Amino acid sequence: MLLARPALRLAARRSLFAVPAALPRTATRTFASQSSSSGGGGSSTLIAVVLGAAAGAAGYHYYYQKDQSLPKIASAVPQAEVKKQPLDYQKVYNAIAAIIEDENYDDGSYGPVFLRLAWHASGTYDKNAKNGGSNFATMRFKPEAGSEANAGLGIARERLNRVKDKFPDISYGDLWTLAGVAAIQEMGGPIVKWRPGRIDGEEDSSPPDGRLPDGGRPDSQHTRDVFYKMGFNDQEIVALIGAHALGRCHRERSGFDGPWTASPTVFTNTFYTELLNRKWTERKWSGPKQFEDQESKSLMMLPADMVFSSDKEFRKWAEIYAKDEAKFFEDFAKAVQKLFELGVKFDENTKVYEFKPTNA
Repeated sequence: MLLARPALRLAARRSLFAVPAALPRTATRTFASQSSSSGGGGSSTLIAVVLGAAAGAAGYHYYYQKDQSLPKIASAVPQAEVKKQPLDYQKVYNAIAAIIEDENYDDGSYGPVFLRLAWHASGTYDKNAKNGGSNFATMRFKPEAGSEANAGLGIARERLNRVKDKFPDISYGDLWTLAGVAAIQEMGGPIVKWRPGRIDGEEDSSPPDGRLPDGGRPDSQHTRDVFYKMGFNDQEIVALIGAHALGRCHRERSGFDGPWTASPTVFTNTFYTELLNRKWTERKWSGPKQFEDQESKSLMMLPADMVFSSDKEFRKWAEIYAKDEAKFFEDFAKAVQKLFELGVKFDENTKVYEFKPTNA
């Protein structure tokens, strides 16, 4: 079946920076001449003295210009310090938004993989160990980058390096989480509050492997164990899983295959409606266990997704979000902001941003 995609209007934002040319400083001499009312020879003498002084000054000026080895005369006016301009995060957001759509990649959008990068970089937080999360951006290093759970995310990191090159002062953790915010909003999702402050750490800050949810685990206890360690409750867990409305699984990355919904580049509450309203059967294939919809056989659900239908508490919230997309958007925006901030120590005066989507 054909997959529907939104007609997103992305305008490329380009900032022109004018770099003033350095102006050479030349030393100047100021000569004071005094007129005299005296007449006769005194006047002629004065004129000769003045002309001689002028000639001497001209000669000095000539040789000073020719011989740059002569010591320069310090300016009496102190040079003003050039203050570093703070990052314009709306411009950074716009630069990310400009590289989301690409007809030659996947379903025509990098949005889903940008969000997955932000999610996986943040979801390693453990509230008991008090480490992990989006601070330090340790997926830059082999231990975390090489995790099976993060297969394929090098594509997102490499794509976002284009933005990093334009705005080198932004940390990788801030860049990746801001890319998650941009992906959500540019694909039609809610406005997500975001604030900067993550720092780039070293490899020894990498969290242990195995902290992310396992899509092949069909038990709700595993899901709770993973998310409770991050500090989430059942309602927040169900809200966050709604992001599976986006993207698809790739056999060469996770082993699983196919999209959850027929519109994998549009942020909606469709994950819940598909999960609850379709009949799902186990797919007969050579890959790992997953489910396909009985009607079209073009959509899929992971074993871990099915617990949001079978677990009583999870299903309660899934039904609420299936019926009320506005409620889902509201709760998801809060939960994903919390997710992206796990493990980050923000200054109390850090500004909280709400970015305007470029396709609004």
